[in-house]
Amino acid sequence: MDADIRAFILVGIATLCLITPVAYAAIGTATFYTPPYVPSSCNGFQNDGVMIAAASDAIWDNRAACGRMYSVRCTGPTNQGVPQPCTGQSVVVKVVDYCPPGCASTIDLSQEAFAVIADPNAGKINIEYNQ
Repeated sequence: MDADIRAFILVGIATLCLITPVAYAAIGTATFYTPPYVPSSCNGFQNDGVMIAAASDAIWDNRAACGRMYSVRCTGPTNQGVPQPCTGQSVVVKVVDYCPPGCASTIDLSQEAFAVIADPNAGKINIEYNQ
């Protein structure tokens, strides 16, 4: 390969690295809700399993959040009740429901999803999440 072609390829790769968006995580809080998980605002009586969530107004977007998948990771406690609630794991959940006005968090996880990322005794945790 001659030097001009190598230089062209290197410039192309560098340009792609600069214009490719970097994924970032939004910051919020999570709580959990308990079964039964149906009916849901998005899918009625359809069983969507247990790795699910209800979206607050912050991400609901007039039902556009239905079906969106979010990766959620605990970043720390919101209170002194459980000083180190995080498990160090993340969980991927599907939005199937709406957490109405007055919702205590950004995303209301199923009890099972919450338990993957944090001690349920914490009740509410700080999180990073992205779609």
